[in-house]
Amino acid sequence: MKKNVLIIGGGGVARVVAHKCAQHNDTLGNIAIASRSVTKCDDIVASVLDKGSLKIEGRIQAFALDALDVPATVKLIQDTESQIVINVGSAFINMSVLEACIETGAAYLDTAIHEDPTKICETPPWYANYEWKRRDLCKDNGITAILGVGFDPGVVNAYAALAYNDYFDSVSDIDIIDINAGSHGKYFATNFDPEINFREFTGRVYSWQNRAWQENKMFEISRTDDLPVVGTQTAYMTGHDEVHSISQNLDVPNVRFWMGFGEHYINVFTVLKSLGLLSEQPVKTAEGLDVVPLKVVKAVLPDPSSLAPDYTGKTCIGDVVKGLKDGKEKEVFIYNVADHKDAYNEVGSQGISYTAGVPPVAAAILVANGTWDAKEMRNVEQLDPKPFLGLLNDMGLPTRIKDENGDRPFTL
Repeated sequence: MKKNVLIIGGGGVARVVAHKCAQHNDTLGNIAIASRSVTKCDDIVASVLDKGSLKIEGRIQAFALDALDVPATVKLIQDTESQIVINVGSAFINMSVLEACIETGAAYLDTAIHEDPTKICETPPWYANYEWKRRDLCKDNGITAILGVGFDPGVVNAYAALAYNDYFDSVSDIDIIDINAGSHGKYFATNFDPEINFREFTGRVYSWQNRAWQENKMFEISRTDDLPVVGTQTAYMTGHDEVHSISQNLDVPNVRFWMGFGEHYINVFTVLKSLGLLSEQPVKTAEGLDVVPLKVVKAVLPDPSSLAPDYTGKTCIGDVVKGLKDGKEKEVFIYNVADHKDAYNEVGSQGISYTAGVPPVAAAILVANGTWDAKEMRNVEQLDPKPFLGLLNDMGLPTRIKDENGDRPFTL
């Protein structure tokens, strides 16, 4: 049994993680939350206490931490006696936090792939550039490291594994569709860190087709689907983390990711990119200052966590999987619908943060009780999806399945 959790990050997803860890502190033990801004962590601790989220009496504390400082992260893990680290900070800190976990023996969980701040859209598969280079080190040291265990990546990887293992004899296509049909009421904002958000869309769009990498431009290819609850929605093929692991870990010739965008978002994005304001490379101003345009855009946009109070509407995220079963063609849609207002009422965050923050806590519970304590590095599709999805059913992210037999809840 592993116990005591260190949460790294101070944004909207970290808030969800803290509340959900508190709701399960009988299993997870003491909770520490750390980021560069201890004030943000203090606010999260106050929110947990104000809402009475702790299931049993326990300790939840806030700390200041620069997670790029490996010795400082090692010390905090040791001082808090944390055996599980949930990294929901910037994608730029992943390798530093993982290194600290390897040094201390703590289990490592994150929700997004590592990124180098000076590089965009590196050579696929992306995990091979950083995380997978540490697989042998994790295995040799018995370190459990679960990569990309948010919603997408994360839950959608579990959906892919569930379909692959239980619903098909062979799978030809996995199309992951992410639709946010909610409204935050702002002129323009991103639902998570603007810097990470824009970096996904300014480079090449990689998809896995006919067992090879294909490159496209952003907004070049779209599809329209009639989806449960949110109705008819248009989504665009986008590069995304889960394509890069599922394509390598499951025997599927076609894996693609699609994200919904409205015309207003596309227009603003296009203007910003055309002006060079989404560049990650520094430029020099007339005053001689070196600035990164993308970081300036991030600084002037709303903090994603500030969107929560006024956010309305729902999300629909899931996998359309096609293949053969008993010699016949089959299609199944495995999905979740989440509500922004429900998320805010429960934990004070909007639905995008909620869908990203609940899954790593479910994974932490499975690590704590030994079910997912793999003692090596794994992507989610390499683990048994059923206990994970079963926990999520009870934690606020229920799974539904739609196929020739109708639309129904997933049950174990």
